Amino acid sequence: MSTSSIVFRKELKDTLRDRRTLITMILFPLLLFPVMMSLSSSFIVSHEVEALARTLRIGVLQGGGASGFASLAGGEEGVEVVPVADAEEGRNLVLADSLDALVAFEEGFDSTVAALGSTGVLVYMKETEDRRIEAGRVLELLDLYDEELREERFRTLGLDPSVCFVLSVETVNLATTQERLADVVGGILPYMFVIFCFMGSMYPAIDLAAGEKERGTLETLLSSPVDRMQILVGKFGVVVLTGISSALVSLLGLYAGIRYASAVPQEFVDMVMSILEPSAILLLFSLLLPLTVFFAALLLSISFLARSFKEAQSYIGPLFPVIIIPAFIGLMPGMRLTAGTALVPILNVSLATRAIIAGKVPAGAMALVYASLAVYAAAALVLCSRIFGRERAIFR
Repeated sequence: MSTSSIVFRKELKDTLRDRRTLITMILFPLLLFPVMMSLSSSFIVSHEVEALARTLRIGVLQGGGASGFASLAGGEEGVEVVPVADAEEGRNLVLADSLDALVAFEEGFDSTVAALGSTGVLVYMKETEDRRIEAGRVLELLDLYDEELREERFRTLGLDPSVCFVLSVETVNLATTQERLADVVGGILPYMFVIFCFMGSMYPAIDLAAGEKERGTLETLLSSPVDRMQILVGKFGVVVLTGISSALVSLLGLYAGIRYASAVPQEFVDMVMSILEPSAILLLFSLLLPLTVFFAALLLSISFLARSFKEAQSYIGPLFPVIIIPAFIGLMPGMRLTAGTALVPILNVSLATRAIIAGKVPAGAMALVYASLAVYAAAALVLCSRIFGRERAIFR
């Protein structure tokens, strides 16, 4: 058995005894996705049920067209029509959430409609995500009123309403299941993978370097008849293992969250299951491995420079924005894997993961991603070995 493997086993055993490492490496990523999926799906369903069941209060500004619309809307179940005499008063009621919407027809609405003309209607409402369902219900009622007026006009003219409809347009979505899934989860999935890779590597790196310096056990290890590089390789292997395990456990958590969340649509479940094939998982792993090597070497380098566990945490804390921002940019619509983005660390992993999920992997750009990740990982390893080889850094 090589000396590096002995150090690796020793460090791994010590790491697995640390509750913080186990929580960040296994428990947190394993539970996060199921909890997120369960909470979000149940919240969305309950919000929709509540919004659809709630009485919709619509203010109708008195004037042309008001009586016809008020009659139609008032006949619908779960709709209350409130007459409003002044537009300013109605807007204030909407702002105060006393009304869901204020409907105001243009001046001369009735005469314009009678003259077979086209007129308009103003709808005042809060178009926020929280009020999306209520806004949709109001617009549906206006569509019904528009349809009623149109049918009445055709009856007056003695025409069949179908003469208006010349084209019957039917769209066929040619996007593959994987392409549609890439739009839905292709951004957030690599974002979570990057975060878990970093977090899974962070605590072991701090504990195996700054933590050992603080406990005084690093000096004992260095005084043993073992080459310094073999010690570094053993420690480095443990940090890489915990980082990659954290990301893979998060994938397992994602599977469990989508597979067993009751409120998740079956079509979405089928879409996710379609990409969890061995080839796709191997490609994802091939991206995460060099990224984790880069994180592990960088975190160990910083941790070796620190004098204590707390100091290492303060050094590593500012790295979070540096990690999160490129991963967040990968969420932006329109971002694609190109020769330029393939060279940007972390962003390239995010975009490459989206390409893998979509099932369209550009060979040239992917080659640049792997090459750049290899260069960054090698540079971080060289930096780590040089810092670990400096007595001044180790015995600060």
